[in-house]
Amino acid sequence: MAGSIPASATASAPARPRIGPWGEAWRRFRKHRLAVVSAAILLMLILAVLVGPLVWRVPIDEIDFTARLQGPSWEHPLGTDDLGQDLLARILYGGRISLAVGFTAMLVAVFLGTFVGAVAGMAGGKLDAALMWLTDLFLSLPQLPLLLLIIYLFRDSLKDVVGPEMGVFILIVAVIGLFNWMPVARLVRAQFFSLREKEFVEAARALGASRLRLVMRHILPNALGPVIVAATIDVAAAIIAESTLSFLGLGFPPDIPTWGRLLFDAKDNLDFAPHWALFPGLAIFLTVVSINFVGDGLRDALDPRRVL
Repeated sequence: MAGSIPASATASAPARPRIGPWGEAWRRFRKHRLAVVSAAILLMLILAVLVGPLVWRVPIDEIDFTARLQGPSWEHPLGTDDLGQDLLARILYGGRISLAVGFTAMLVAVFLGTFVGAVAGMAGGKLDAALMWLTDLFLSLPQLPLLLLIIYLFRDSLKDVVGPEMGVFILIVAVIGLFNWMPVARLVRAQFFSLREKEFVEAARALGASRLRLVMRHILPNALGPVIVAATIDVAAAIIAESTLSFLGLGFPPDIPTWGRLLFDAKDNLDFAPHWALFPGLAIFLTVVSINFVGDGLRDALDPRRVL
């Protein structure tokens, strides 16, 4: 027949590879150049604090009064503090704690927010109203004064139970996580309200799927996009909160050099040793800005309504 395509030609045409939703998200994310650069910077920072102490083996508590308050040099690339301790070693060590606090507090906030939002979104009615009232209550509380009060009241008792470093770590992670779950809960609740009436959920319900199976297999996986974006924001907020608490002297003990603690120790020496505050402040700045730009890229990549 005229105009028909031979079967051999159609059979030899290469099949277009099927791209899944995560592959499509990765393709979109790669087009966001600022997010890709920020992800590379963040990855380098994480590798530096994880691998750096294995390469730069200077002890963080080695005191050398002959080298106190020295600027950057070959012997001390980031300078020294008022006790002659190497700032590069202390920043690399403190970065592990600051990043661990950020990511662990994020996990606490995301877990609580996802649980509350999922229950409110699926239950509706009085339970939904009660959970949203609780969310609004937490949103209305002044966070920083309550953080300071809780840490001031319970820091010493936890130190006696699990030690100074672990006690403060658990307390800061718990407090920061408990005061950052509310935006995630609202996002998840809104996603559940939108998704629970979709056709694929109705089909699964008609086939006899239980409520738990509907949540875990059909609704929650499709609601993860905004949650992942909110998680990146929570990491940055937790790092800033820990740095603020340490800067105010209510964070980790003086012998544990988190980035915020280094800023606190450097505040009285800014006139003649600005490097002491510059480098830990720069580490906080780069980490938080990189995480925020990665969050922007993930928001664009995981939003199906955007055309990239």
